[in-house]
Amino acid sequence: MTAKEVREKYIKFFESSPRSHKQIPPAPLVLETDSTTLFTSAGMQPLIPYLKGEPHPEGKRLVNSQPSIRLQDIEEVGDRNHTTFFEMLGNWSLGNYFKKEQISWIYEFFTQELHLDKERLYVSVFEGNKDVPKDEETYQIWKKLGIPDERIYFYGVDKNWWSLTGEPKNMPVGEIGGPDSEIFYEFPQVEHDKKYGEKCHPNCQCGRFLEIGNCVFIQYEKVENGLKELPQKNVDFGGGLERITAAVNNESDIFRTDIYKSIIDSVAEKYSVSYGSNEEVDRNIRIIADHMRAACAIISNGIFPSNKGHGYVLRRLIRRSARYARKLSPNKHVSLPVINYPEIETKEPARIIEEETQKFSKTLNLGLKEIDKMEKLDGKTAFYLYESYGFPLELTEEVAEERGQKIDKKIFESEFKKHKELSRTTSAGVFKGGLADHSQDVIKLHTATHLLLASLRRVLGDHVVQKGQNITRERSRFDFPNPDKLTEEQLAKVEENINQIIDMDLPVNFKVMPKEEALKTGAIHAFNEKYTETVKVYYVGDSLESAFSKEFCGGPHVEKTSQIGHVKINKQEKIGNGLIRIYLIVEQTK
Repeated sequence: MTAKEVREKYIKFFESSPRSHKQIPPAPLVLETDSTTLFTSAGMQPLIPYLKGEPHPEGKRLVNSQPSIRLQDIEEVGDRNHTTFFEMLGNWSLGNYFKKEQISWIYEFFTQELHLDKERLYVSVFEGNKDVPKDEETYQIWKKLGIPDERIYFYGVDKNWWSLTGEPKNMPVGEIGGPDSEIFYEFPQVEHDKKYGEKCHPNCQCGRFLEIGNCVFIQYEKVENGLKELPQKNVDFGGGLERITAAVNNESDIFRTDIYKSIIDSVAEKYSVSYGSNEEVDRNIRIIADHMRAACAIISNGIFPSNKGHGYVLRRLIRRSARYARKLSPNKHVSLPVINYPEIETKEPARIIEEETQKFSKTLNLGLKEIDKMEKLDGKTAFYLYESYGFPLELTEEVAEERGQKIDKKIFESEFKKHKELSRTTSAGVFKGGLADHSQDVIKLHTATHLLLASLRRVLGDHVVQKGQNITRERSRFDFPNPDKLTEEQLAKVEENINQIIDMDLPVNFKVMPKEEALKTGAIHAFNEKYTETVKVYYVGDSLESAFSKEFCGGPHVEKTSQIGHVKINKQEKIGNGLIRIYLIVEQTK
């Protein structure tokens, strides 16, 4: 069964009666107004306001398939089931059904729709702690469905509690979460890894079990003195499409599914290697396959390689792929395969990845020249080369061996560990995701960005559309197509238009309406975002018909334009062929 067939079966199953869920479009990988996270890392992330009680336009039962990126486990990529980029099948109950319905439905989907072997299903349940009781209800539901005690495992908050920032003690005030129940599929044919002990279990990572789903029961919110029950009890299910597809095909290795076939075949052909012949070769191929898939998805969201933020992640993925491709290349020439997925309509990924790979090749050559200046290679110099030039340890070891020297790997590993811990500490809040930033500074800039787009279209023409956007408390970054950078006169006119509208103190309102009706109003929308059949249109002015600005948008915004304060275009830059980036700030009042 292909991944496409699994996805279609899942959506259809939850859309059909008696489940009657409404399919909602996936959120873009780059969230416009969330400065606390680089990428969408879970299907529930854009739904947080609705899980906390705000009515959703499509009702209380939702389903979709959400492309996601998580970077916490990037060092684990290379085994049979870890990835940075994945597609998450999800369904939600926003204060509607709860544990009994969710567990019985997902069990029905796995066993009757996908025909997974019931005897190979294992589940885990929350064992409870001082704040939240043991989940006896979930345990009893699984028992009634036929899962025996020997295939039900109880774990603590480190395994069976879910929130975006982990355990309850780490949750910031206002974050929501709850106990969960994970579903695993057993592969008895996988040889047991003895390092995990004689008696393995679903969470031991020995390779015998593959997690294929997680039923999260979001019923708590973090408050100053602990946890409190939410007004509504929610269900958030997530199941990795890659893993479910592997289980359906009785494969413990997700890279043997049709999702990765074309890119793995391309790598194997390019470097004359065979997948499945050697574990070290397989690891290199898996890393390249995952990272290239992630890179293509990021580029399709309008991101370019750079030294910070989204661009840094993209650069890291491409260069990490190049490092592992070099291991496969007998002549050390690095070229990376690119798969243009159906939703990617341009050849941009191939061009950008090739350019970045060539830049990295030059960086490696600089590293080799640096090595030539060194009399002795010990562990610290190896780490210096790795940190400064991205120079892999294996390459430094090869050069050292040619000189009759040996690298002290313990020193390198010690330095690398310090670097890794520092990186994790620095990026923990960013890479794990979090609540959307609804601070007043961000809200002001969000509305100002709507005015920026409307003003750009008036000055330059209707070809101006949003190609990328990121808003923090300090500034708004806005990307749009235009042949050249704006002249000084054009910049001044755009800025003047925005501040005139701000001074007019116009109201900012929204209407909820069918998408087709909204399109007829002339409201514009983001190029890379899909919308539900019912949408919100935010408009600036006394009426939708005469509005200065009208856009599809989920909000939030200021109530009146005067609340923004005067804005200034801080700078502009050309970031690609026919693509301009503008930075907008709110001027500080004296």
